[in-house]
This record gives sequence, C-alpha cells and structure tokens, in this order.
Amino acid sequence: MKKLLSFGLSVLLLMSCAETKKVTYNYSGTSSANNSYWQQRVDYTMDIDMDAKNHQYKGNQKLVYTNNSPEDLNKVFYHLYFNAFQPGSQMDERSLNIKDPDSRVRDRISKLQPDEIGYIKVNSLKQDGAAVNFETVGTILEVTLNKPIKSGESVTFDMIFDAQVPLQVRRSGRDSKEGVALSMSQWYPKMAEYDFQGWHTPPYIAREFHGVWGDFDVKLTIDKSYVVGGTGYLQNPQEIGHGYEDKTKPLNIPNTDKLTWHFKAPNVHDFMWAADPNYNHDVFKMVNGIDLHFFYKKDLEAEYLKNWKELQPKTAELMAYFSEQIGDYPYKQYSVIQGGDGGMEYAMSTLITGKRKFGSLFGVTAHEMAHTWFQFLLASNESLHPWMDEGFTSYISNKAENEILNEGKENPHAGSYRSYYRIVAFNSEEPLTTHADRYNTNGAYGTASYSKGNIFLSQLEYIIGAENVAKGLKKYFTDFSFKHPTPNDIKRSMEIISGIHLDWYLNEWTQTIHTIDYGVKSVDGKTITLERIGKMPMPIDLEVVYTDGSIESFNIPLRMMRDNKPTSATVIEDWGWAMPTYTFTASKTVKSVEIDKSGLMADINQDNNIFGEKKKR
Repeated sequence: MKKLLSFGLSVLLLMSCAETKKVTYNYSGTSSANNSYWQQRVDYTMDIDMDAKNHQYKGNQKLVYTNNSPEDLNKVFYHLYFNAFQPGSQMDERSLNIKDPDSRVRDRISKLQPDEIGYIKVNSLKQDGAAVNFETVGTILEVTLNKPIKSGESVTFDMIFDAQVPLQVRRSGRDSKEGVALSMSQWYPKMAEYDFQGWHTPPYIAREFHGVWGDFDVKLTIDKSYVVGGTGYLQNPQEIGHGYEDKTKPLNIPNTDKLTWHFKAPNVHDFMWAADPNYNHDVFKMVNGIDLHFFYKKDLEAEYLKNWKELQPKTAELMAYFSEQIGDYPYKQYSVIQGGDGGMEYAMSTLITGKRKFGSLFGVTAHEMAHTWFQFLLASNESLHPWMDEGFTSYISNKAENEILNEGKENPHAGSYRSYYRIVAFNSEEPLTTHADRYNTNGAYGTASYSKGNIFLSQLEYIIGAENVAKGLKKYFTDFSFKHPTPNDIKRSMEIISGIHLDWYLNEWTQTIHTIDYGVKSVDGKTITLERIGKMPMPIDLEVVYTDGSIESFNIPLRMMRDNKPTSATVIEDWGWAMPTYTFTASKTVKSVEIDKSGLMADINQDNNIFGEKKKR
C-alpha cells in the first residue's frame, strides 16, 4: 500500500481501538475565549434493521442527554429529516415556489409515489423508562417531558421508530442517479441543538444542519451482499469481511442472510453511512496512522475508475495541508464515498458523486474534506451562519487546490470575487445574517455563503496581513474546535493575533450589504486626493509611480483599526471613516497612482482605482 511522507501530525489515541486524538475540552463549556460557554451532550446507541429490498428499516434508539445549560428543560425536540421528502412538505413547497429552484429538486418531491417518499415514524418514546407525550410536526418531533431535565442532569430517552428511505432527491436517499443503493444521511431521529440562543428547530427546507456533540454506537443489520462505509470505526471486522479484515486473525462470518455492522464514533455531531453491493473499498494508509477509505462503484467506466485511484494519494496531501494550515485532524480515519447528489460533508466522511473528470473529483473532495475543519470540528451553526461554513471551506480548499495541483493562480479566490460583483450588479445581494433557508433566491444564498464568506477571509489578508490570517485560523481552531463558535469568535481570534480592531469589519461585511468603492479623485503634482464612494470603509494600499520612474507604496490605515497590518509600505496618517476624501502630499511629482494592486479588496468599481497609465490587473 502506498504511503504519504510524514507531515508531522501528532495524533494521540483517545480509545484503545485507535480512534481519536485526545482533546482537552469541557462539556460544561469552558472556553479559553469565553468562560461562560457551555454546550449540551448526547450519547446515541442505535440498533437498525434494514430491509434493502423494500428500502425500509426499523430502529431502536437509546439517547443519553446531558443538560449542561443553566436552564431546566420542559421540552425537547428531534429532527425527522426524511419527512421532508413527501409531496406537500415545506421542502416541496419551497422548491415549487422559489424563483430559481435547485435543479436537483425542482418538482421531484411533488411526484414521489408512496413507496418512494421518505419518512420517520416514531412509535414510542420513554424518558427514564416512562412514556412521554410527543407530536410529529413536519420534520420536527415535539416532546413534552414528564418532568424537567434540570441543569446539570442527564436523562435517558428510549425510542422505537420505523422509517423509509426516499428516492434520492437531495443529499439522502436510495438509487441515486449514479446507481448507488443507499446514501444514508439525516436518516435517524436527531436531537435538536439547544444553546445560548435557545432551541434550534428549523424545518428541513433544503439546508443546513446543526448538531449536538456526543458519542455514537450504531449496529446496522443489512443484507450480507452490501458493503458499508461512513462515520465511525468498525468494531467487528472479522464478522464482516468486506475489506476490513485483519489478515492475522481468522474470519468469523455468520452463515446468515444479513450481517450486522457495528460502528462507534466518538465526539461527533452526526452519523452518516452509505451502502451498495457493488462498492470497491480501498484503504490508503498514511504513515501518521490515519487510514483513508474510498468507496466507489466497481462498474464505473475505466476513466472514472482511474480517477478514483489517482485521487487517493492526492487526498492524503489534502489531509496534510488542512492539518498543517488549521490544526491536526483528530481521528484515525476518513472516508470518501460515492453517493448523494453532488458533494456533502459529514462526520469523518463525505458523500460525493463519482462520475467526474479528475479535476472535478479532486476539487469536490478538497472542498468536502475541508468541511471537516469548518463546520464539523469548528461546528458553527450552518443555518444561521452558513458563510462561516461554506465560505471558510471555500477559502482553504481554494488555497489547497492551488498548491497541490500547482495551479499557479495569483488569487485562487478570483471566482468568488467575480460572483460577488455579479450579484451586487444585479441588485440581488442579501446580508450574511440572513437565515440559510430565508434567502429570496438560491443564487443569493450561494453567493453570500460561498463567495462572500470566502472573501471575508481573503479580504482579511488585505486588512491585517496574510501571515496574521494564517495564525488567526490556527488560534480559532485551538480555541473553538469541538465547540460551536460564532462570528464574534473568528473576529476575536483575528484581533488577538493581529492587535487590530475588527468590529467594523464584522459589522459591515456580514450585517449589511454596504459596498466598497474607492477612487483616485485627483492628482496635482505631488498632491494625491482619494475618495470613498461606497458606504463600507477600508484601509488603503496605494502604489505611486513618480515621473522619475521610481515607485513608492503607501498604507493608509482605517482609523477604527487602531493599528496597521505588517507592511514594508510607507505607513501614513490614518483615514477616519466618516471623511469622504483623503489628501496627502508625496515626496515627488506623481505620474500614476493605483489603489490595491493585490485585488484582494472587493472594490465594486475598479475603473476609478487607477490614475495615469492603466495597467492590466
């Protein structure tokens, strides 16, 4: 088996079966950045019996719920995501009525037949052995408790449920367009998150997810011909024999029609699995002890099979890159699995479609694996702050692709800038504070979350310096991994590293749709006058070419920053944001002036950024 050269990860074992790095955190929520922080805790034990022919399954779930909040809880809520895949659901109605429906959904849910819909039906639920009242309302189970869960108390919920896997429409389901039998994401009754903002119980419309940290112990019984991969570590490989077996130990596969796959996943906030009788299963072993698992259909065309083989060492390079740039991957395996409807990240794994050219296959893997850091380990609320999830992931995966594939792009984020400029020009931008489900259009959501979220970090390189952004990401990971960080947390990480005040930046870029537009108003001999035309203020990098051919760079800090980034440029007097113009006198007669030669400032009109001879940018 091929191996990647060691990149120096220090992975310590939390469990005897080599599972996760030991991390220091506190379920009551003590954080180095916020001593009042707390988060809830869940521990799932599930036994699932899958009828692959009828696409139905029965489940027994035991959930130990620990209330680390300062409040007593009188109710709890579960997500029943599969209920969205029914005609007349809110997901169906949203897709039928939105201006630009997702091409993968459109009217497909409205046309599902009874044996094609998805559902989760809860048959019984007990709290510490006593039955409780509950009601299913769309994709939410509302539970009225017999007695409150007191602050600091743990209770046990026992549930029996039946479910049906929908025809694959969005992310989850059976019989995907590439023929994958089962893509099982958002498939179980999942406890909703309760945090400092209260309960998070949005109906499942299309996106996004937010979960409670805990341990999962899952036994999945399914037809013996199926190969299963996903979240967690297989506990009984010798009883399964599908590529996991330890050659030093004899197999002990039961002579039955079904096999039970037993997985454990420590410290995760979701559990996904996929299964198909025709999966190839490859393991790429990294010398640091991390195993990369790849599941893909054996009957793919030769070019796609070749791409899946070539993907494996490149995925190891991605693992190394992200671990070095953000923080060590804390588990002992990661799985890339053909399934789903595009690409979607999950705990310790991802589902991606597999019939792709190599560049596309590598690109989607880079993006989904990067989500392991942004939203999985740094588990921000995707519904409220999708830009912290998709945007930060786009930022780091763009950089990874540029380096690993030697693309040589001066600005690997240029596509995000173009998308942002387009939506501003079309006057359809919405602020990043918009809930993920509530954007007027899918296009506005995508540009805000992916593009403008990406620019939040790339533009921050312009404001505080690339080195400070790199250090800030590492601090963010150190302080907030295995927690639920908020926008203020990424801002504070960057402030602490750089010493620069960033309240104004977080407010302007995420809570408004103010735009940046600076221009060179006039040049008269040695005197340069700049103007702020857009509402959003920024520091200014300026390159001045003198008539004698010499060049001088200037940095004009924004006064609200209370400091300036590390720079070799000449730092001159700061600019108060309320002042519409700024004038200074250079040392020599000026020939030309250019604002932000780097192009990292998202200035919506760059035609007025240059005075004198125009240069290609």
